[in-house]
Amino acid sequence: CSEALLKLNELAYILRDRKFKNGAISFESTEVKFQLDDNGKPIGVYVKERKDAHKLIEDYMLLANRKVAEFIAKKGKGNKKLTFVYRVHDSPKLESLEAFAQFASRFGYKINTKTDKEIAKSLNYLMADVEGKKEQNMLNSLAIRSMAKAIYTTKKTSHYGLAFDYYTHFTSPIRRYPDVMAHRLLQSYLDGKKSADVELYEAACAHASSMEKRAAEAERASIKYKQAEYLENNIGKEYKGLISGVTEWGMYVEILENKCEGMIRLRDIADDFYVLDEKNYCIIGQRKHKKYQLGDEVMIRVKKVDLSKRQIDFTLIPD
Repeated sequence: CSEALLKLNELAYILRDRKFKNGAISFESTEVKFQLDDNGKPIGVYVKERKDAHKLIEDYMLLANRKVAEFIAKKGKGNKKLTFVYRVHDSPKLESLEAFAQFASRFGYKINTKTDKEIAKSLNYLMADVEGKKEQNMLNSLAIRSMAKAIYTTKKTSHYGLAFDYYTHFTSPIRRYPDVMAHRLLQSYLDGKKSADVELYEAACAHASSMEKRAAEAERASIKYKQAEYLENNIGKEYKGLISGVTEWGMYVEILENKCEGMIRLRDIADDFYVLDEKNYCIIGQRKHKKYQLGDEVMIRVKKVDLSKRQIDFTLIPD
C-alpha cells in the first residue's frame, strides 16, 4: 500500500511538472481556518497548511476532470457534437495584467506580458519568489483578481489557468451540481443515448456559474464574520500588518499573523491630512509628505468591531 502511494506520488510530480511546462499557473490561495471553543466562538485564527498529500489528490482529480472532458469532446464527431458541461477559463485581459505587472514591479518582480506562455512563466516565478514573504498573500490575491473568471458552459474552449485543452468538473458530485450534470451526461452517452438539449444545459451552466459566485461571496462573508468575532475579544491589542488596499477614505490593513483585515480611516490619522494618490497606490500627507503605500508594513491597534456589519476598525500606531 505504501509502495503504491509512493509510486502514485512520483506520477503526480510528473503530471504537475508537465502541466506547468505546458503553461499552467500556480496560484496558492490562502485558506483561513478558525479554532473554536465549545460554543462555536473563535479563539484562534490560522492559515491551513497545504501538504504534498493534498497536491497528490488534486493532481489526480485534475487528470480525471481533463480525461472525462476529452473523452466526451472526441466522442462527438463532425456536426454531431455531444452536449456537455465544460469548465473554461479565458486568458487575462492585457490591461488588467499590465496594471498588476506595474504594481508587482514596485516589489522588484517582473511580469512578461508578451505571450500567454510568458505570462504563465512569469507568474509562476513570481509565486515561487514571494512564498513565505510578507507580500505573498497580497500579490497572490491581486494576481488572481487580474485573471478572467472560470465559468461553466457547453461551449468547448480551453482552460487558460490549467493549460488544458479539455476540462470539466467531474470529481465532486457530492458538493457541486455541475459535476452531477457531467456524471449524468457521461452515463447517458455511455448508454448510447443521443445528445442532450444544449439550450437546457447552457442555461443550467449559466445558473451554476452565477450560484458559484454567490457561494464564494457567502464564504468570504462568513470568514469576515468569524474574523470580526475573534477581534471583538481583542480590542486594544496591537498587531503587525500589511497595507492591503487604499481608498479615498482610508487604508485597509491585513494582520500578518492571522490574515484579519480592517480599516484605518484617514480622519483618524492625526499627524497630517492624508489624500489618496490612486496612480501610485498610496496615501500622502499634505504637510509632511509622509507616504503609506500598498504593501507597506505598519503597526496597528484594534479599535472597534461592528459584528452585524462585519466591519473592523484599526488605529495606526505611529513609527
